[in-house]
Amino acid sequence: MKLVCFLVFLALLSMEALSGEARPAAESKSRFAMLDDVQLLATGLLQLGQSLKEFVQKTKGQINDIFQKLSIFDRSFSQLSDVTNVIKEEEEELKKTTTFLKANNEEIKNLSLEINTKVDNIMQERSQLQTKVGGLEEKLTGLSKNIIPPDQLVEITALKEIIETQEKNIQNLLKAVKEQHDQLDYQSRKIKNLEEKLNTDVFQETLEKQNSRIPENLSEYLTNSSKNTSLHTMDLPADCKEVFNRGERNSGVYSIKANQSEPFNVYCDITADGGVTVIQRRQDGSVDFDQTWEKYESGFGDLKGEFWLGLEKIHTISRQGESILLVQLEDWKGDRHFMEYQFTLEGPSSQYTIHLQHVSGESLGVMSNQTSVRFSTKDRNNTNSEMNCSQQLTGGWWFNPCGDTNLNGKYIRMRPKSQKERKSGIHWKPNHENSCFLKATKLSLRHMQH
Repeated sequence: MKLVCFLVFLALLSMEALSGEARPAAESKSRFAMLDDVQLLATGLLQLGQSLKEFVQKTKGQINDIFQKLSIFDRSFSQLSDVTNVIKEEEEELKKTTTFLKANNEEIKNLSLEINTKVDNIMQERSQLQTKVGGLEEKLTGLSKNIIPPDQLVEITALKEIIETQEKNIQNLLKAVKEQHDQLDYQSRKIKNLEEKLNTDVFQETLEKQNSRIPENLSEYLTNSSKNTSLHTMDLPADCKEVFNRGERNSGVYSIKANQSEPFNVYCDITADGGVTVIQRRQDGSVDFDQTWEKYESGFGDLKGEFWLGLEKIHTISRQGESILLVQLEDWKGDRHFMEYQFTLEGPSSQYTIHLQHVSGESLGVMSNQTSVRFSTKDRNNTNSEMNCSQQLTGGWWFNPCGDTNLNGKYIRMRPKSQKERKSGIHWKPNHENSCFLKATKLSLRHMQH
C-alpha cells in the first residue's frame, strides 16, 4: 500500500508540473485531453495495486502451508524421539540382564569345577577302600578253613558300610553335577536369546531366513517311514510307555503300533520315571503351523524338531486306555509352566472333539475351558460361531472362544503391538490374567493303563 501511495504522489507531481508548463500554451491544448491522461494513469496504478494485493495474499497462503507442514514435522519428530527413548531404555535393561546372567554363568561354572574336584577325591578314596577290601578278601581266602577272628569281621563290616556310604555320596554328587550342567545350559540359552534381542538387525535377517525355509511335507514320513522298520511289526510297542518298559532309556524316534493300527513313528520323551509320547512341539518357528485340515489330520513337521503328530494318530493312541495330557510351556521371560489333564479325543465323525479334566499343575490351566470343543482349521470352521477363528488367529486348534488359547499360532519372537497380531501368535490366557506369549510348547500323552 505504501508503494501505491508513492506512485499516486508521483503522478500528482507530474500533473502539477505539466500544468505549470502548459499554462502559456493553454490555448493550444484541450483540458479534457489532460483529464484523460490522468484517468489512464490512475487506472494503471489501480491495476498495479490490485496485482500487488493478490501477490501478497498468495504469498501469505504459501507461508501458512509451510508453517502447517513444519508443525506436522515437529509432532512426528517428537513422537519418533519418544519411541527412540523407549527403545534405548529397553536396550539398557536387556544389557543389565545379560551382564547379570553372565555373572551367574561364571558362578555356576566355578561351582561345577568344585563339585568335579570333590567327585575326583571321593573316587580316589573309593579306590583306596577297594584296595583294602581286596587285601582283606585275600586274607579271608587264606583263612577260609579257619575261624575268622571277631576283630577282622568287625573291620570288614565297617569297611563295607563305609563303601556303601561313599557309593551313595558319589551318586548324590553326580546327580548334583548333572543338575548344575543343566542349569548352566539353560543360562547359556537365555544369554544367547538376550543377545539376539539386542542385535535387532541380525534378528531380522534370521527371521527372514527362517520364514523362507518352508519345511517339506512330512506327512508321508510320519505315515510311511514305519514301512522300513522290522518285518515283525506285530511285536512293536503300543506307545512310549511300553518302549520304556522294554528297556529303552534314550529319548528319540521310535516305531509303534497303537491299537492294532498300521505302524507309525513317534517321538518318545524318556526320563527315569518312564516314557511319554510327544504329540506337538514348538521351539524355534522353523515349521509353519498355519496348515489345512488335511495336514492337521495326517500330521506335519520334523519329529526331531517342531511338529504336529496328526489328529488321526493322536486319536488312535488315546483309545488304548485312560490317557493323561501333559502340557509344558515356556514364555519369553524364561518362566516355565506345567499342567496335566485327563484326556479324551473323539474321532473324525465328531471333528476330533476334545474332553479335558484338570488333574495337576497350575490351577488356572492353559486348556481349562477347551473341553467338549471341536477342532477347527482355516479351511474347516467347526466352531459355534460364524467367524472362523482359525482364519482370524492362524493355525488349527480347539477354539473356544476365539483368542483365549492357541498353541498352534504363528511363532512371534517380539511382543506384537496390535491386538490382532497378538492373538495370531502362540499364546494362552489364564482366567482373569493377561495373555502369556510363548517361546516353546510341548504336548505329550501317557497312559495310566492299557
